[in-house]
Amino acid sequence: MGMATSTHTAPRHPVSRAAVRLNAVIDEVTQTPMWSMDPDEAAATLIAYTELEARVTELKLRVASHADDAAVGEASGATSTAVWWAHATNQTRREAIRQMGLATALSAGHEPVRVALAAGDLVLEQAQVIVHAVEQLPADLDTALVEQAERHLVAEARHHDAKTLRILGRRLFEVIAPEEADEREAKLLEREERQAQESLRFTMAEDGHGRVHGRFTLDALTGAMLRKALLAFAAPKHQAVQGPLGERRPGPERMGRAFAELIQRYPVDQLPNTGGLNATVVVTMTLETLEGRLQAAHLDTGEHLSPGLARRLACEAGIIPAVLGGPSEVLDVGRKTRFHTTPMRIAMAIRDQGCTTTGCDWPPGLCHAHHDLPWAKGGGTSAKAGRLLCPKHHTRAHDPAYTTTQQPGGKISFTRRI
Repeated sequence: MGMATSTHTAPRHPVSRAAVRLNAVIDEVTQTPMWSMDPDEAAATLIAYTELEARVTELKLRVASHADDAAVGEASGATSTAVWWAHATNQTRREAIRQMGLATALSAGHEPVRVALAAGDLVLEQAQVIVHAVEQLPADLDTALVEQAERHLVAEARHHDAKTLRILGRRLFEVIAPEEADEREAKLLEREERQAQESLRFTMAEDGHGRVHGRFTLDALTGAMLRKALLAFAAPKHQAVQGPLGERRPGPERMGRAFAELIQRYPVDQLPNTGGLNATVVVTMTLETLEGRLQAAHLDTGEHLSPGLARRLACEAGIIPAVLGGPSEVLDVGRKTRFHTTPMRIAMAIRDQGCTTTGCDWPPGLCHAHHDLPWAKGGGTSAKAGRLLCPKHHTRAHDPAYTTTQQPGGKISFTRRI
């Protein structure tokens, strides 16, 4: 089975012997072909195996709870029975811990859920949702009301899947205490929304092969807004898709293309400024590339682009083509005008590639434009007489406690005065 097997060769407990018999019965049909099973029998058999899986799951969880009580795995040095279980069966720790949590909950109570799972009337996901919903009820709630809520959800599980049960679980007070339902639900939603805001996450990383991979966590409202925006781009009418399936549901690839189009079409003048510029992409290329030569271009963030893509971007809104000639001096930083320092900041970003302090790696978009000779002392405002500094080093440049020293390659360093 691809997992560790027990060295216990003579099972004595009835549940242990049942596992041996079940495996023996399954061994008899492992290689049996399915071609002779008619559709009606296939439907009935699929349901039967789903119910059997639920019943075996209940037994497995009961054994898991007992194993946890018996500190199984302690002799091998495992930090918990769940960790030992994960290692012994090649599960992920997350999955083993999740199932052990349900096993513990069922052994401590939730008898209606356990009985229904043992009878094959629930699937594992439904059981998890019901237990979670019941355990979210207030700790001071009368025991009879808690049991009523659990029995209600178990009954509803005969007609609804786990997703719908999760929604019904939020409205349990409509069943057990209707007069408090709206107030209780409002408090629950407020707590969930607060927790969702605290758990917002976004990460992305390049793979070095022209792609960026990412993960994110959003609150439900923002997630719904994102989904609707993507569906607007991914809809067949927008994509001009022709095919026998008609209005088919967009798949992962089309949703990915929609996400890319959403980003590319988003009006950059609606975004906050960073480093004195909005979130405009600057594509740096030679004059030869713009005229059709086969020479790569690059973005102000360091990524390289094919010549064809660079020329296409040079024609689109929200993209500034910075054309270089000769020894890469800036010839033209585009015609985009927001205020008079915008072309200067772009030129400095292309030239400096980030904070010009030795050892600092802050990117251009997060840096400030700094006058080498302070304005108050007669310094002029130009790209040539300025440089990029991150907020920390920009503050240090104006701090009389530090001296600024010019370094080779256009870099500077700071030394604290004694």
